[in-house]
Amino acid sequence: LQTPVQFVAGVGPQRAALLAKLGIQTALDLLLHVPHSVNDFTDMRPATGLEKDVEQSVHGRVVDRDIRNLSKGRTLVGILLDCEGHFVRGTWFNQPWMLKKFRDDDHVIFSGKPKRASGRWEFANPRIHWISTEDEATDIENTVGVLPRYPLTEGIKMDEMRRMTKSVVDGFADLVPDPLPEYYRTHHKLPHLPTALHWLHSPESKEQFEIARHRVILDDLFEFQLGLALRRRIWGTNSKAYPVVVTAKIDARIRRLFEFRFTNGQDQTVKELVVDLAKDQPMHRLLQADVGAGKTAIAVYAMLSAVAAGYQAVLMAPTEVLATQHWQTFEHLLRQSRVKRGFLVGGLPAAERRQLLADIASGECQLVVGTQAVIQDTVRFLNLALAVIDEQHRFGVRQRAAFGSVNDESTGHTSAENEHSVDTDSSPAAQRDPAANPDAGRPVASQRQPHVLVMTATPIPRSLCLTRFGDLDISTIRDLPPGRQNVVTSRVQTADQQDRAWEFVRQQIAKGRQAYVVCPRVEGQSDDDDAAAETVFQNLRQTQLAGITVDLLHGRMARDTRHDVMDRFRNDEISVLVSTTVIEVGVDVPNATIMIVQQAERFGLAQLHQLRGRICRGS
Repeated sequence: LQTPVQFVAGVGPQRAALLAKLGIQTALDLLLHVPHSVNDFTDMRPATGLEKDVEQSVHGRVVDRDIRNLSKGRTLVGILLDCEGHFVRGTWFNQPWMLKKFRDDDHVIFSGKPKRASGRWEFANPRIHWISTEDEATDIENTVGVLPRYPLTEGIKMDEMRRMTKSVVDGFADLVPDPLPEYYRTHHKLPHLPTALHWLHSPESKEQFEIARHRVILDDLFEFQLGLALRRRIWGTNSKAYPVVVTAKIDARIRRLFEFRFTNGQDQTVKELVVDLAKDQPMHRLLQADVGAGKTAIAVYAMLSAVAAGYQAVLMAPTEVLATQHWQTFEHLLRQSRVKRGFLVGGLPAAERRQLLADIASGECQLVVGTQAVIQDTVRFLNLALAVIDEQHRFGVRQRAAFGSVNDESTGHTSAENEHSVDTDSSPAAQRDPAANPDAGRPVASQRQPHVLVMTATPIPRSLCLTRFGDLDISTIRDLPPGRQNVVTSRVQTADQQDRAWEFVRQQIAKGRQAYVVCPRVEGQSDDDDAAAETVFQNLRQTQLAGITVDLLHGRMARDTRHDVMDRFRNDEISVLVSTTVIEVGVDVPNATIMIVQQAERFGLAQLHQLRGRICRGS
């Protein structure tokens, strides 16, 4: 099965090089090259036996080809087949290249649902199969049936791929071991794996193909899930974390910092976190909630719980704008607290960075907020108990895993030496409930893994996969804080609609609100580029929004300038902020209630979802 694919009959070195582009290196790889669909030519009929709107096939010889030019630059390609004296037509709308695929006297099969038009049967966009030899054309019933359709690469045609897969099935399929026991296959009505491979590449019916495809994909998913289960078991048995016990007293002190009560969804998430944090096995949990549902408050609660237990906590954000937003949240909540905290981003002055790294390594700095700078090799924590990763879909797998080796292995400290209070008053730390840290006074094991909480408002497929197959536990906040409003999304197309939209923006600003104008790029591709932030900024100040305070924000601006613009927008000194996606995450301005997205088709769905979340921050 590990035979290099070039030695499979009918492949050779040249085709092997092309198959490598599809990830096919061995005979087993070619066996497991799963067709994405099949063409079913089993219902082969003479032209006189065709029925309207029924899936069926007809065989004939190409006798005429034409292309018609329709209005507005559209085209219609027509191919006429002679089917034993009766004529059948195939048509393709707006696909002029189809004309070059056919030659006179080609033997072709059309498959689809025909209709009567102009006194003859007509297939619109039929599936096509070319008959390559005269012998096949004369024995059509045994030539075709259910033909698999494979993912291809340039240089390999479909019929070539079918011949290669047939060859590898004949020579190698029966050698494939079946990992599933017979009783399991019988109970779930699954075919033997070698049988499934025969059915997959040479099916006798569409149903047989679907059964085989289900079996092969099931094996793939089963293997993936088994790997995750094994890794999770290894985490549970080989990895140790600092247990963070949250007592009622600590819970009350943390909640007292907030100016609002948690929603039911937040309370439920806190309960789930508290259970996980108390264990000496690392937590791996995904917090999923819509934009504005209060994920940051949960992160603050979890981090302060770790600090109250005498350990360190870190929050990593994908952008400096978002990291700054989180840092300001902590600064506001902990303004009367003695919790030592630090802000670690890429552009810190050298002396300030050295001091902060020393404080983190010694445990003096208990709470760290930053960007990817927090996972650089120079950053070492004394006893990191919790890592929070915000907008986890913006990070790679290695970046998220980097927290696994940030605790200093050389320390033999006791965790009692690092106890601190998160209270807002000046009461001594010694008055805290000692049950909060059951490890107090005992040596702490080296190289402990931190608990990990990842957060996102964008349930992209990778996040769903991680949760569905067991890599992460999941917490979901389904409710929004009281008073949050639904966002109305409208599409503006015509010039008249655009004028009305800008007038609506002016009206809302006159009522004291603020607005975002989001552009997909910074600089224009022309002088009047309506998707470039710099051009839009200049135009709006002179035309639609003349007389209104408009400013510009994008990632190429100096950091101090960006911070100054955001501070002025947050303080309502700027009414309209023209920006790129630098405001996609983390910007919290409750008074901003309108957003205009220029050339929205240039943004992904996740981006639009995040952008829209900037204007549902208040009541």
